[in-house]
Amino acid sequence: MATAKVALGQFQATTDKGANLQRMLALHAEAAAAGADLAVFPEVAMFTTEDRTFDLTSIAEPLDGPFVTRLREAAVRAGTGVVAGMYESLPSVPGKTHNTAVAIGPDGTLLGAYRKVHMFDAFGYQESAHNQPGDGDLVLFTIAGVRFGLTICYDLRFPELYRALAERGAEVILLPTAWAHGRLKELHLSTLARARAIENTVYFAAADQTGAAMSGNSELIDPMGVTVASIGEVEGLAVGTVDTERVAEVRRKLPSLSHVRHDIYDTWRRVAEPV
Repeated sequence: MATAKVALGQFQATTDKGANLQRMLALHAEAAAAGADLAVFPEVAMFTTEDRTFDLTSIAEPLDGPFVTRLREAAVRAGTGVVAGMYESLPSVPGKTHNTAVAIGPDGTLLGAYRKVHMFDAFGYQESAHNQPGDGDLVLFTIAGVRFGLTICYDLRFPELYRALAERGAEVILLPTAWAHGRLKELHLSTLARARAIENTVYFAAADQTGAAMSGNSELIDPMGVTVASIGEVEGLAVGTVDTERVAEVRRKLPSLSHVRHDIYDTWRRVAEPV
């Protein structure tokens, strides 16, 4: 069994890439000083704009660009891993980028890059106008003996992804997010985050942006739906410990993953359109 300390870095990203990176590096240093094995930062923490006409390709970077490189260097210096959201350049699709979250190990290794699968074409927003959805490759990685899975923001509304990660060994599922304010939106975030933890008997960690347009309330939730650590609307860190023995304990008394009936689910005919 293993434990890991996870820090959720909450802040308000802007259109100033340099300032955003410096804020993340400062929070990462704080996380390392607190003994964190992994620091998780929000969706598109590299650059965030409310201008829906902005050409994201002009600021997007490859995985070997300066943003990821600086985070990898910080991980090596501190011995603390990093997960962070960025716009990844996509030269093969003109005018579009990937909304990507990178996972970096404490030794600076790039452990994976998850490209957001579900585009936020809802509540009057059209993410697919600027971003290309990922191809569905799951990202799982291990830090301090704990198995993590990676998702992004709007993915939260699609439980299939979380079940797939749990069935492939995830003990903690991470959600970098920039969850926009809106009528009942904060309720949806808190309710669905807790549901994903409980239904998959995993820890769930959401690192959100804050500020006038975002919801904040980054939170670490345990496999029974209990809040381990949280932060309200302010910038800063929420730090908590995840314990694989707690996951095992919950799964012994609530073995729902072993009760999944793929033999039946696979016989249910998929409908072309929601009914």
